[in-house]
Amino acid sequence: MSVMWLVSAAVIKFVFYLPFVQALAVGACIAPTDPVLANAILKGVFAESHVPVRLRNILMAESGANDGLGYPFLFFALYLMRLDSAQAIGTWVLMTWVYQVALSTTIGAVTGYLARKTLRYAETAGWVDKESFLSSSITLALLLVGLCMILGTDDILCCFVAGNSFTWDDWFRVETEDTGLQETMNGLLSMSFFIYFGTIIPWSSFTSEGKWQTLIAVVLIMLLRRLPVLMASYRIIPAIRTWQDALFAGWFGPVGVSAVFYSIETIRQIKGHPDSNSGPVASLVYPIVCAVVFGSVIVHGVTIPLVLMGRRVKTTLSTSASSIWNQSGHMPFRSLSAWYRDKRQSKGPDDAQAVEPSAYFTSEGVDPCPTPNNSQPRHIVILDSDGGTKQ
Repeated sequence: MSVMWLVSAAVIKFVFYLPFVQALAVGACIAPTDPVLANAILKGVFAESHVPVRLRNILMAESGANDGLGYPFLFFALYLMRLDSAQAIGTWVLMTWVYQVALSTTIGAVTGYLARKTLRYAETAGWVDKESFLSSSITLALLLVGLCMILGTDDILCCFVAGNSFTWDDWFRVETEDTGLQETMNGLLSMSFFIYFGTIIPWSSFTSEGKWQTLIAVVLIMLLRRLPVLMASYRIIPAIRTWQDALFAGWFGPVGVSAVFYSIETIRQIKGHPDSNSGPVASLVYPIVCAVVFGSVIVHGVTIPLVLMGRRVKTTLSTSASSIWNQSGHMPFRSLSAWYRDKRQSKGPDDAQAVEPSAYFTSEGVDPCPTPNNSQPRHIVILDSDGGTKQ
């Protein structure tokens, strides 16, 4: 994630001509991989058929952790914009890493553990019905969000850690596997986000003078933010074994809910500290983030359908050609067979040992092992000039 943060900040700096510290704040909003959109990609028929489990697991874990760990990167840039270097680093370590990250992690781990033990005991004793059992994870998430908002800590990271602690022994996942709860919640959250995001996109900002800069930034971020570093370092990641795995993991790193949240948090922090040297960050961060999220939703959303469509077209053409072959008994491509026939007729007497070209086309399809003229004859079908066949 550190590399994604620096790459995104570098693109913002050179495209919008911002100071690097201000670009770091915008880059921190774009860097995290969104777990809602990533889960939509990593679930379904295509992912279960073509993406290994090891790769799906590491991508889901990475997107969930990055979503909450965007706080330290964002506040590092925000503190540098309003404090001197030494004071900014000290405040960053104390307030961000100790209070927000460490405290949120502790609350999430302890709460998830206690909730798991309590729910398992209640389920064993018969104190909880099926409806309450299935809704327990949602109740736990709402409880933690409210608690973290009261304390001012990182609620996203807290919920992620609590979810891991809650399902640490895999008991809850196994119990709810056949209910479709996770799939229903994923679909509900994804559709809710898409509808909400469509209503808050600042379309008027994309028609201003900086529209071409925004478009260039979106394209560069999509290409450079994640893919090059994974292609270069996949050999040291045990779960990513081939360059194809690295290509998939590097391409499918969508930007979504967390980016919008961090952009709103950036604006709130800047407005709460008007003495900070933020420049135009407050006016630029939201349109840039919305443009990147919009591009990510479109590009990553249509990639898999395009791949499936290409495979379906290829399969349809292959099936059609095989059907024509089986029905007619000869090659469906008349011009190719005619070319071979003309070439055979032009051979001289010295070519007696040559392989008969039409022997490639048998009644069963293309013969990969044609028989020479002086060997034991094969049963073949030769196309005559009428387009018919003869033995």
